[in-house]
Amino acid sequence: MKTDVTGNYSDGGDPAKILTAVLGQNQHVKTLVDECVADLSSANATFRNALAERRFPAGIAEAMEKNASSELRVREIATKLYAVNQALKHEVLERQVLAHQLADVMEHESAAYHAAFHDSLTGLPNRALFNDRLEHGLAQAKRHLWSLSVMFVDLDDFKIVNDVHGHDAGDHVLRTIARRLQETTRVDDTISRHGGDEFVCMLMEVPDEQAVSLIAEKIINAIQLPCDNLAANPNIRPRIKASIGIAMYPQDGTTVAALVKSADIAMYRAKRDKCGYSFARYVAHARH
Repeated sequence: MKTDVTGNYSDGGDPAKILTAVLGQNQHVKTLVDECVADLSSANATFRNALAERRFPAGIAEAMEKNASSELRVREIATKLYAVNQALKHEVLERQVLAHQLADVMEHESAAYHAAFHDSLTGLPNRALFNDRLEHGLAQAKRHLWSLSVMFVDLDDFKIVNDVHGHDAGDHVLRTIARRLQETTRVDDTISRHGGDEFVCMLMEVPDEQAVSLIAEKIINAIQLPCDNLAANPNIRPRIKASIGIAMYPQDGTTVAALVKSADIAMYRAKRDKCGYSFARYVAHARH
């Protein structure tokens, strides 16, 4: 970074360094102004004494010359100080503009990322993000010898809600179910809208199938609670039931595709047998 005598700056592209240099130059100019003020004060004191005593000492000519020189320096320095302050103002404004632009870019990038990897209706992770998290979860499970579960959740007869009450009511129900799924699972788990009225859940570090069964029952009970506050008709409170297929790692698959497929097949068996949930390796359990 370089500065010229007028206070102009050529920077290396770093606003922070520019501001630091401008502020340093400003302090330097202030010091010069203070020195000139001191010189002028000394010269003026000499003049006042000479006038008061009606005498003209030998140093009066030198003092007058010094005063004239100091006045010229003050003017020059004042010009430089103005240039420096203008540069500082410009850099501050430019930094503010850059900060706003950066904030806008980050906001747009965040929105674009969210739109690319989340379902627009429910805000849940979409298939792409779910698969990525499941891939990461499998790597963790393999490294730490954890068990991991994938649940495939399908809403029974959801089409009736759309046909009878309209798509707005159906969307409200889907958002309600999505929220209930999040509330009945842990922070480290992942809930995804797989499409339509289907959801998939990854349950991290589960101790055994009995614990997973309890979670499945909890999810079923939460889903079938009445859905209130439908926009079309607040007095309508549809109840939705769900069928859940469960796949366990590593018993039912060691890859994303294998586990999701196993859970999907188990879900269809649970739906066929009209039961609440079914493990991929066992016959369906009775509905609770």
